[in-house]
This record gives sequence, structure tokens and C-alpha cells, in this order.
Amino acid sequence: MKLRSLFSLLAATAIALLTVAGVSLYWILAQSPLQLLQGGVKREPAAAVFVPKQSPVMLSLLVKPERLEAFAELTAAPQNRRRSGQELKDVEKSLLANTGLNYEREIRPWLGDEITLAVTSLDFDRDRSNGAKPGYLLAVQAKDRELAKEFLQLSYSQQALSGASDLTFEDYKGANLIYKRPRSAEVNTNFLASAVVADFVLFANDPRVLRDAINNVQVADLNLKNASNYREALKTSPEPRIAIAYGNLPALSAWIANLPIPETPEITQVLTVSLSLKSQGLVAQTALVGVPGRDTEPPTLSQPVGALAYVPANSIVTAAGTNLNQFWQQVAKGIEANSPLQQVLNQAVSRLQEPLGVDLPKDVFAWVEDEYSLAAVPNLEEGDPDWIFIAKKTPKTEAAIAHLDELAQSQGYSVGNLPLLKTEVTAWTKLKTASLGDRNLARLEAEVRGVHLDTGDYVIFATSVEAMSQAIAALDEPLVQSRKFQQAIAALPAENDGYFYLDWNQSEPLIEAKFPGVRVVGFAIKPILNNLRSLTLSSEGAQAGIRRTTAYFNLGVR
Repeated sequence: MKLRSLFSLLAATAIALLTVAGVSLYWILAQSPLQLLQGGVKREPAAAVFVPKQSPVMLSLLVKPERLEAFAELTAAPQNRRRSGQELKDVEKSLLANTGLNYEREIRPWLGDEITLAVTSLDFDRDRSNGAKPGYLLAVQAKDRELAKEFLQLSYSQQALSGASDLTFEDYKGANLIYKRPRSAEVNTNFLASAVVADFVLFANDPRVLRDAINNVQVADLNLKNASNYREALKTSPEPRIAIAYGNLPALSAWIANLPIPETPEITQVLTVSLSLKSQGLVAQTALVGVPGRDTEPPTLSQPVGALAYVPANSIVTAAGTNLNQFWQQVAKGIEANSPLQQVLNQAVSRLQEPLGVDLPKDVFAWVEDEYSLAAVPNLEEGDPDWIFIAKKTPKTEAAIAHLDELAQSQGYSVGNLPLLKTEVTAWTKLKTASLGDRNLARLEAEVRGVHLDTGDYVIFATSVEAMSQAIAALDEPLVQSRKFQQAIAALPAENDGYFYLDWNQSEPLIEAKFPGVRVVGFAIKPILNNLRSLTLSSEGAQAGIRRTTAYFNLGVR
């Protein structure tokens, strides 16, 4: 898979899981919220008839905002309902703060069951000389067309009173288009053109985008609803949902890079993300169609791996699965050489291997062909987290550990045994002196580079003695048996390829410290993050050429 396609997958998933999930928590309305206990609704986006089949991405919310709000109140504990309601109102105000609109008075009376946002084209004017001009279309279903028209008329009347005299009214194939002519040749990302077509109110950043949308309705072969790859993608998520995202990965990659055409038009890869409600949170099911490889790769696990027995219940981040060597090879070969994404991946691996002074892919991953688990645990001295790695032994393990000991010795570390919690571990240590304040005195200290332990069917590595002690003690209260972990995997399929688990309460300050930009994203999805307890991901192999992954946002609403 090319870099652009892989980056598109990550970007599309982020958009669907964060943007759509954030919006869905406060945009809601209709009849009984009890229907949403089944996860959502089974209908598909009706606005797909306005969207061209070559669209890079389309996001659709399929239930009214008030329905989601009622669902949140229904499932929340009584003491949390007032706080939840206030959070939703705060977000609503922040979204409309610069629009001058009042949701309750001007939008809610006519808003229907669907809100769809799409990038319709990479360059709507098809003029390469002026750069890429993406087309943006917002389709809002109206339960009352007359009220929707009144809303538009009032809106444009206010613009006219404020001096916006460049409004144009155009009749196009039976639809009345209203738009404001842009004052410059620069591409506009604001919705300056609008029309009411059937039971939808359409907004676009250029009247040409609106005309194309109307053409798409009248010629079935032009629209996304009747595109074969879109129909195939929808079949991958038959369960009830509250929102769905569709992405044409080569085109989406071009949009992200602001290119007028895809770099790899010959590649056909489609991603869908279906978002469903659970009483404890949100479930996102992703399906990737068109990835090279075997058509069928059944899940490798039917229960959590035994290596999780040594992961402490206070783990911050945990990854567990089987055959780490195979997984790494798939990842490494799937990323374009010398690409930025490969550089990021290499930097991440370097941060893990630097404390140990080893080449992880060569010295560790290569011999891990059975169960494994990697976990970050709190540092007892409140520094950066420590790491614990557990692997089930194979015929290659003994020689691999001996090689690691030799590497430690070649770097000037002593390899020796020491007692720890009624067992004996092997530590890589180096003696050094430390000054005692301002006095001309010093003390002897032992720097520990790593610790490993052979215990039955498993071998454990840790970046400190304290972390190793946590791994040994975890046998009494492991993460896998904790209530919070069981809740985190409850909504995931039992048959899978392993888990990636993130304890949000513990990791949030660490993530914000390392990646300050997360705070900006966090503001947009504040209702989610304020209640998020954990995030868990699990892949389910491939079937009929479709690769599936499920993500669960445990919001702890009870």
C-alpha cells in the first residue's frame, strides 16, 4: 500500500472517529431514543445522490441531534445528566458562535434526520493554471421545506441589509440557486451558495458545485449512490449506525495534499467507517476494500493472549497479539521507503529501543513468533513511563536472549542476577558515581539499562527494576482481569488479531505534553474527551478482500 493511501486511511479514520463522533453527541432529535439502544438506524445516506461518484470523502450523520441528546440523558447516571446537558449546550454555542445563528429558534424547527458533508471534487473549475480548488457540499435534510426556505430567505435578507448587494438568484433545472459572488479568485471554503432541492437544503462553496450536485441527481450514473465501489463498501457495515464515513483513498490523499488529481489513479481503495452507539460509549467499525494480499485471513485469536497476565492493571498503553515478527514485516513493507510516515515509525521504534541499546526489529521482533504484549506503566519516580515487554518462548528465544546479553556487555554493562520478589532476574547494570550536593563527596550508584526474566512459558523484559516488579506482581491483579479492561473490550468481536488499549485518564497529560496540538483537537470534541475512559482497537483479519477493524470509545456514561 502506497504512502498516500495509508496516510489517507489514517486521516479518514481520524475524521470519522473524532469529528463525526464529536458532532453526534450533541446534534440530535426525533422520536424515542430507545431505538438507538440497538446502535442506530439501518438507512444509508440519502444525500449520496447529490455527491459525484469520484468524491474523495463523504461524512453523514443519520439521526437528528436531539435524539442523540435524549439517548445520552437516558443512559447517563442521574448525577451526570445536568453536566452532560450543559456540555452539549456549550459545544452548540461554540459551533455557532461566529454565525449569528440561533439553533433552537432558526435551525431546529426544520432540521431533518440527515446531515451530510462531502468533498465533491479536487478541482471544480478544472483549470490547472489556478491551482486546486476543491468543491465542498453540505446537504441538510429538511422535515419542513417551507420553514427551510424561510430560514434561507431570512439569512440572505440580513446579508442584503448589511450591504451584501452581490447576491445572485438563478433558476437551474427547476431549482432556485442563491449565491454570493466571491470578491477574489481565491478558493472559498465557506458555504456561499445554497438551494432547496427535494427535501434537502444544499450549501456549497461555489455555484458550480451546486449545479453539479443537481446534475448528479438527474443522471444516475454520475452520483455516488449508484457507484459500484460505494455499494460494495456499504455492504461491509449492515449493522445499525448513527453516522457513516466513506473515503476514496487515492482521491482523499490528493485532497489532503491539495492536488488537482490523485497521484495513483490506478489504485482502487475504499474505506468506510460506521459509527454505532452503545450504552457505555461509541463503536466505530472500519472496512478497507482493495488492499493487496490474501482475500481471506481469518482472525488468529478467540480470547486474550496469555502474555497479558503480566501486564499490571495500571497500564497506560497496552498492545497484545501474536507473531510480532510477521506483523512488523507487514507494516514495514506496506510503507513507502524514505517516506515521512516511515520516518515517524522509525522514530517511534527508536524511542523504545534507545533505553535498551538494541535494534528492536532485528534483535527482538525477529524471534517473537507467538504471543506477545507490550505495555507502558507509570514510573514510580513520576518520570517518563517505563516499558514492559512479554513474549511467549519459542525455540529461538534462548539464543536471542543470549545475544541481547552479549550486546549489553559490549556496551560496557555488567550482566548479572539479582533477587526480586521471591524470584531471580537478570539485570544489565553499570556502576557510576554521583555527587552529594555541594560537598566534595560522592556515592556509588548502579545504572540499570534493562531487566529480563525467564518465567515458565514466557520471557519478560523491562526498562527498570521497578517496572519488572510491577510485571511480577501483576499475576495477582492483571490488567486482563480488571473491570475496566473487560468493559473496554466488551463491544469488540471475540475473534480478533489482538488489542491496542489506551487508558485515557492516565495518558491524556502525557499525550498533551508530547503533542500540544492535541489540545486544539480536544476542544472540538470536548464532550467526548471529558467522559472518555479508554480507547480500544482490534483488527479482525480479512474476508473477501475486505480488512476490518473495530474501535471502542468507552465513555463511562453510567
